[in-house]
Amino acid sequence: MTKDKLENSLNYDIETGKEKDILPLLPVRDIVLFPGVVTPLFVGRVRSKKALEWALNNGDRRICIVTQKDMEIEEPTLDDLYEVGVLANVLQMVRLPDGTTKVLIEGTKRVYVKELIFSDDFYMCVYKNVKEEEHEKSDHWSLEPLKRSVLSQFEKYVSLHPRIPPEILMTVTDAEDPSQLADLVASHLMIKIKDRQNILETIDVKERMEKILKVLFREIELLQLELSIQEKVKQQLEKSQKEYYLREQLRVIQSELGQNEEFSEIEMLRKNVIEAKMSPEAQEKALHELERMSKMPPLSAEATVVRTYIDWLINMPWEKRTRDTVDIKLAQKVLDEDHYGLEKAKERILEFLAVRKKASGKVKSQVLCFVGPPGVGKTSLGRSIAKATGRRFVNMSLGGIRDEAEIRGHRRTYIGSLPGRIIQKVRQAGTKNPVILLDEIDKIGADFRGDPAAALLEVLDPEQNSTFTDHFLEVPFDLSNVMFITTANVVHTIPKPLLDRMEVIKLSGYVLEEKYQIAKKHLIPKVLKEHGLSNKELTILPTATKKIISDYTHEAGVRELERQLAKIARKVTKRIVEEQQKKSEVVAEKIGVKDLRRYLGVPRHYDAGLPKEPQIGAIVGLAWTQAGGDVLIIEAVTMKGKGNIILTGNLGEVMQESARAALSYLKAHSEELGINDVKWDELDIHIHVPEGAIPKDGPSAGVALATVIYSVASRRKIRNDIAITGETTLRGMVLPVGGIKEKILAARRYGMKEVILPEGNKIDVEEIPQWLIKGLKITFVSEVREAIIRCVSGN
Repeated sequence: MTKDKLENSLNYDIETGKEKDILPLLPVRDIVLFPGVVTPLFVGRVRSKKALEWALNNGDRRICIVTQKDMEIEEPTLDDLYEVGVLANVLQMVRLPDGTTKVLIEGTKRVYVKELIFSDDFYMCVYKNVKEEEHEKSDHWSLEPLKRSVLSQFEKYVSLHPRIPPEILMTVTDAEDPSQLADLVASHLMIKIKDRQNILETIDVKERMEKILKVLFREIELLQLELSIQEKVKQQLEKSQKEYYLREQLRVIQSELGQNEEFSEIEMLRKNVIEAKMSPEAQEKALHELERMSKMPPLSAEATVVRTYIDWLINMPWEKRTRDTVDIKLAQKVLDEDHYGLEKAKERILEFLAVRKKASGKVKSQVLCFVGPPGVGKTSLGRSIAKATGRRFVNMSLGGIRDEAEIRGHRRTYIGSLPGRIIQKVRQAGTKNPVILLDEIDKIGADFRGDPAAALLEVLDPEQNSTFTDHFLEVPFDLSNVMFITTANVVHTIPKPLLDRMEVIKLSGYVLEEKYQIAKKHLIPKVLKEHGLSNKELTILPTATKKIISDYTHEAGVRELERQLAKIARKVTKRIVEEQQKKSEVVAEKIGVKDLRRYLGVPRHYDAGLPKEPQIGAIVGLAWTQAGGDVLIIEAVTMKGKGNIILTGNLGEVMQESARAALSYLKAHSEELGINDVKWDELDIHIHVPEGAIPKDGPSAGVALATVIYSVASRRKIRNDIAITGETTLRGMVLPVGGIKEKILAARRYGMKEVILPEGNKIDVEEIPQWLIKGLKITFVSEVREAIIRCVSGN
């Protein structure tokens, strides 16, 4: 039948008196096309090919596409097709070599197929447009929550489905119209044809999106279940194969060794438990756990945990100990060989050994805490103590520890749990009486996981540590034979209850003479050995060593000194190796003062800005830092003003209060001090402490502040060879301060001739060796007026 005949006889509806909508029909078998979706189709039936050709050549590229109910039917009737189809545009058609045709179709809108018109060449159909807007009961805004839910579930669906590319999400996300979004999502769902057709036939947008959401929920659940099953099957196969392989290996090994008894490992562990000489409680616990282990599958996770636990109990040194050295002379010799100075620390160690010898070893171990600046030998002293006492030495750093479990251990319920570091170190030492050094105890932290310092209370308390119970071991272990030594830079950050359990021994910084002796006896031999040099190949003269200490280092300890000596050794080693490669004669190196620039560069003169001569408004104060003592230059000027005091130099609240108290004292005692002619209300006083990037605080600069204010008010110069420290009161009293030894060492290091100290610090000076203060005049004052008289030149 031709187009003209069809138009004349069929396109007129007698009932309505209107023309019928007629288009070629393309029945499809395994796909449901949705509006707004571009889909490729492969067409093989002759009628379908001719329908496409007619749409391209004689029509406006439009064609009706309807899905068949039964895929097996070659010549479908109206009853074999679904009622709702899609009106589509033919975008492109290509004939393939195998006779099929590939066509690109874009769906435009839903249509009802009302009538099927047969012809000799292809199908024609009478269709009716579906007016979707008449069925929409709410606007886009009310559909927004449903739209977001569909999008969210579709993203999850795409992520789980292996056959849907993630790029689809970009197209779907860009769709703003709810109807278009629903059709795009439905077109990419891998579901049955019947379910897809059901969604296509749902005209109301809200109802359609709800159906899609239900389908998505169902499909996601199925996909998740499928993935879970696949993963479990994979793991079971891998585990079974691994277990089979290991069992076969174990069987062959046991067969070769003649160990065919199934419980040989259990019996071996039982024997080790008995031979370990545990405490009765620990042995009972170990045997109980061993009995449980014998009833478990050998490769089960629980059996592995129990086996690890039993191994820890067996390997703990329950009764193993080293014999203490009680020869006082030998211990004294070892300590003197390893360290120069540190007399207090050495004396305390020898006292401990003497008491232990006299008490026949029944004395409880004491906890020593070495406090001092970095580099003075706190850690190495702990190692020397172990050497002097004949004990094994282990150390652990507490810096930054915030978890209580680091000390007490984790309970066995956790995967990968282990004992705390105390028990680990005891096992590492292999004896029950080692020397354990707890380094940086002043830097312990605390957070939501507990307070390690609180856990250390039991460890360091001689009355409690004989029954220390680690969370992992779950049985008491005796730590009373362990000699604990702790180190810290400061004591004010150590919790008071913990500090109360330790005997604090303060180690001050070294002066030049001490550093020279340390370098001569310890550092230079150590550096030469580390660099493979002999005394003949490298000699550092005493004058050069002292020059390095004074001009190239600025520290309380000797770490920087060791680095400078190592720098010289490296350069000499490099020169020797180069000469050996050239096969030239190796010349021995003698390092004098003149050679230091060549090896170490320009001297590092740490100019603290000390006054070169007596000046008005400049005084040398003394300060204590974590690195030892240091000088503090305090400057002051006056200017016309209203009686204000200006404080700069990054001063803390306490230091600012000291300055105000000093000013109040001077105002109140102007007549007594001979400055009653000063018009305080017309002067502003500016006090500055250089090195403003460094915070400064504390009351010990009070006397120095009063003196410098007096100097600018009276216009009298302050001596530049004198240093001062002490706290002042409003009555002009001078109160004692801390860090006296470090401050005196700092004054000597900077070439001061006299140091003014509070009267209350006499006892601190008496404890300082006299050779340290030789050539330095120490003046004690009890009132600010006395200090002013000593400092201000011309009095």
